[in-house]
Amino acid sequence: MKYEIVFYTNKRGDSPVDDFFDTLPGKARAKVMAFISLLEEKGPFLKRPYADLLRDGIRELRVQFSPNQYRLLYFFFLRNRIVITSGSTKKTRKVPAGEIEKAILRKKDFINRYKRGEIKL
Repeated sequence: MKYEIVFYTNKRGDSPVDDFFDTLPGKARAKVMAFISLLEEKGPFLKRPYADLLRDGIRELRVQFSPNQYRLLYFFFLRNRIVITSGSTKKTRKVPAGEIEKAILRKKDFINRYKRGEIKL
C-alpha cells in the first residue's frame, strides 16, 4: 500500500511544513524530500533510524544531513494518510517537548476540522 502525504495547514491556510522547507538549503531540502518519499512508500513500517514514535501518536521522521539533524513530526490519519505537522532542525538530544505539544495540538485541530467537513481529502 502506498501512503498519501498531507501537509498540515491551519485555518488560514498557512503551512508550518512549507515554512520549514523555505529555511532549508537546496541539498538539505532534497534529502528531506527523499526521506518523505521513503515514508510515503513504507508508512508505519519505516523504523529507526529513519522514523520513531514519540508519544500520543506523534512520530518523527529523522533526517541526518552533514552536521545537521532535521525532524519532521507526523501522525497517521484514516487508512493511508500521513499528516506532517511541522519540521525543525534538531539541536538537542531529544525533540523539545514544546515541539511535540504543538504537533499534538495540530493533530487535534486537523481531526476536528476534518470531522466538521472543513478539510477534504
